[in-house]
Amino acid sequence: MICCCSNEVLTMSKRKRPDLKVPAPYMTEQEKILYNLIQSKQDLGIWSWDIKRETSLPDNVVDKSLKSLRSKLLIKEVVNVQFKGRKHYLASEFEPSSEITGGKWYNDQGFLETEFINFLKDQCLKHIRNLKIATVDTVANAVRRSRVLKIDCSSQEIGDIVRALVLDNDVIEMRSNGLGEFASVPTGRMCYKCRRSPDAMKEPRVGVMAWIPCGVCPRIARCMPGGTISPMTCEYYSKWLDF
Repeated sequence: MICCCSNEVLTMSKRKRPDLKVPAPYMTEQEKILYNLIQSKQDLGIWSWDIKRETSLPDNVVDKSLKSLRSKLLIKEVVNVQFKGRKHYLASEFEPSSEITGGKWYNDQGFLETEFINFLKDQCLKHIRNLKIATVDTVANAVRRSRVLKIDCSSQEIGDIVRALVLDNDVIEMRSNGLGEFASVPTGRMCYKCRRSPDAMKEPRVGVMAWIPCGVCPRIARCMPGGTISPMTCEYYSKWLDF
């Protein structure tokens, strides 16, 4: 009898339990069309005007459906640093890409973190000077070891800062030939050295790029006409031209 009960319990334990999934919120046909489109854009999201253009739905239907999808927490509105006046939507399961948010270089309101960028420039410049000849990776490792930052910066992000220093005329970019002062850097690897002497570091930057917004923007290396980051769509550059 005990054996029989044990077998019964064992059999019941092996039975597949039904999946207790939370039912998805109900969506109208129009909402499904919009949601599927927004979700397909993944972490890049989509501008509300493009939603209307791609779905060909009436404006009032799109506006009502977007509002409903937001209330159901299926989509969210995010700030696009390149087009702050536009309503940009993302499926809730995704986090916006750095192309949308600007990464660490922009705050939650979409404004350039000039103070943080300048601080990081000074740190990178100090380490390049100490290293004599440096690669992006050696600068990034030096910054991490110094523990002066409360957040971690990737090598790619440090590379953005180092290339901004090149444009500031503070750093020289060159390829290693593996000889002499380049002995520690593999042949062909891009590396950097300080252009100015330590005493000159104390002087304010007067490079041509320091006078325009591009001089503090670490994304300038990816800025190009017609690109996601472009001088034609940069509101900081436009304001500088107006000034």
